[in-house]
Amino acid sequence: MTDAAASLTSMTFHPQPEPGTARPWAFPAPDRGALDNGLTVLRCHRPGQQVVAVEIFLDAPLEAEPAGLDGVATIMARALSEGTDQHTAEEFAAELERCGATLDAHADHPGVRVSLEVPVSRLPKALGLLSEALIAPAFLETEVERLVRNRLDEIPHEAANPARRAAKQLSKELFPADSRMSRPRQGTEETVEAIDAAAVRAFFDAHMRPSTATAVVVGDLTDVDLDKVLAETLGAWTGNTAEPRPVPPITADDTGRVVIVDRPGAVQTQLLIGRVGADRHDRVWPAQVLGTYCLGGTLTSRLDRVLREEKGYTYGVRAFGQVLRSDGKGNGASMLAISGSVDTPNTGPALDDLWKVLRTLAAEGLTDAERDVAVQNLVGVAPLKYETAASVAGTLADQVEQHLPDDFQAQLYARLAETGTVEATAAVVNAVPVDRLVTVLVGDASEIEEPVRALGIGEVTVVTG
Repeated sequence: MTDAAASLTSMTFHPQPEPGTARPWAFPAPDRGALDNGLTVLRCHRPGQQVVAVEIFLDAPLEAEPAGLDGVATIMARALSEGTDQHTAEEFAAELERCGATLDAHADHPGVRVSLEVPVSRLPKALGLLSEALIAPAFLETEVERLVRNRLDEIPHEAANPARRAAKQLSKELFPADSRMSRPRQGTEETVEAIDAAAVRAFFDAHMRPSTATAVVVGDLTDVDLDKVLAETLGAWTGNTAEPRPVPPITADDTGRVVIVDRPGAVQTQLLIGRVGADRHDRVWPAQVLGTYCLGGTLTSRLDRVLREEKGYTYGVRAFGQVLRSDGKGNGASMLAISGSVDTPNTGPALDDLWKVLRTLAAEGLTDAERDVAVQNLVGVAPLKYETAASVAGTLADQVEQHLPDDFQAQLYARLAETGTVEATAAVVNAVPVDRLVTVLVGDASEIEEPVRALGIGEVTVVTG
């Protein structure tokens, strides 16, 4: 035996680690309060999370944009970090960098969201900068003009992106022309070109106020006097009091039909199949989440099993539900959709097989095994999904903008675990009825129009890309 072999036979190995005992987990519950200026505050102490996340929801929905100025909410949100009455745009960015902080803002149908992440030791300074942006943004003409040019540069790139183009067309198809939801969230070339600093300032003055805003603060707050910090920063924000804006009902036309956005020479077809359905306030939501996950939530779902694994048409097809807007009074809705891409020659066969999957699901239902795997994936992964303060803050802010109770997410996981196979089947079948789906295809119409017509899944219309 060689010396090396002898050495190996005498090595002492450490014992294999044993798995620990699983500890109960629940989505963290926030403490709710308010500042003297009317700002609602949700705080959530997360020991060990040294990077604090702050989310502020502002009741400035896209439907409040003036006629002909679609996109002004987006430009305003982007301009919040482009200088204040105390700092130029460059100075403001430098101050954020010194804090090790990131600040972002965007506008969507429910309102404007401002997001801040910063090490807890720099939280007072970063909240001071955030307060500056909300209290006294500069909205200089030169900065607004630059943001408008940037947005105009983005629009052609979005139009060239098949997935973005499909989403734009689906919204146009589903919602009435006079509905803000039928038009691009960030505006069109015509409306963005009309935006100037005066329009941005007017939108800010009309809708940005603490009395209709909510701040969510999540992180390790052990050594932070958060009441004092908030009072000295966001507490200085003033504005006229106002009631939250009423949410008008959402109407949509989900008559089964197909719209082909023609892209001559395209080697792939982007597909987006959708309709409007129940939002998170509806009692069917947990079962709808579970059933939709079984249909197309992962690589092992039915759609992928057929279209990807068996037929090789695609790299993946997903089914999902996304809340559009909600007020808890029956005026909310979600977008229920199936999305993916397939190679051009197999567009017809892929859609045929997709419809077969949906019909088989309606006729035979989900299996207990599919339900069990979905519950395990959705509920079991939750502790990992919410490891960071930002993920917790984002979900709490979602609940705020959708007028949900603070314990909604915690209750959702409990309800998912209790949902049976029959209930999940009924929910997903009702969510995607084969005769009430609007199908948008972005691809080469000369290649795919006739095969799609032959399927009989709805009237086919071709539009230019």
